[in-house]
Amino acid sequence: MVKPKKHLGQHFLKDLGIAQKIVNLLNNNFSNFSVLEIGAGTGVLTQFLLKNKPLPYLIEIDSESVDFLKKNFPILQENQRIIEGDFLKINLQEQFNEKIVIIGNFPYNISSQIFFRVLAYKDLVAGVVCMLQKEVAERLASPAGNKDYGILSVLLQAFYDIKYHFTVPEHVFNPPPKVKSGVISLQRNQTKQLPCNEELFFSVVKTAFNQRRKTLRNALASILPPNVKEDTILQKRAEQLSVADFVSLTQKIQRI
Repeated sequence: MVKPKKHLGQHFLKDLGIAQKIVNLLNNNFSNFSVLEIGAGTGVLTQFLLKNKPLPYLIEIDSESVDFLKKNFPILQENQRIIEGDFLKINLQEQFNEKIVIIGNFPYNISSQIFFRVLAYKDLVAGVVCMLQKEVAERLASPAGNKDYGILSVLLQAFYDIKYHFTVPEHVFNPPPKVKSGVISLQRNQTKQLPCNEELFFSVVKTAFNQRRKTLRNALASILPPNVKEDTILQKRAEQLSVADFVSLTQKIQRI
């Protein structure tokens, strides 16, 4: 049977041992949740997820891949578990009435967009186990003070505990990418809501990192009230602030 072609920057995993290892991470860290696999492609992860209960849901945007999945995983087709569509556009609250965990080999070119979508549904998404470009995976898991620490590091770590698990070499994919991949997990923490205006928090973080080489006093000049401009925290740069520091700074700005 002809397999679907590469699409949307996707590199299909062909090493079954690594696929099993990724699914084991999900099984060992999450239970009693519905599972949604993003970009199931040729079903390399799916075949191991079939052993789980309840059966996983798959979402796939490529029609050729959808046909392949329907033919090779009829039990999922019969139980209406295969969703043809774009994860970046689907309304997860309409699709699921219970908390879910997400798994997938994320296409390199939309991985950041996927995580912003996860943030939008943070009260529904209990966790994520995924493979993506190594540099991006390291960035998401980086602590404050690390040069890789960035916008998504802060925003995701505000609501999820993130762990980098292992690196995956190029040759286990078809076609091989030009860079290594990394496998990480995100587990929803106990923060239901930040003790500040979350919209402003997101804005402060994004504005700070958009000019990360500048001190916060200069990077945030356009949104700083006059009586906050002398705060000593503004002598630092964005990558030096923890999530708690960004929350504190947001609180100071919103009080005005």
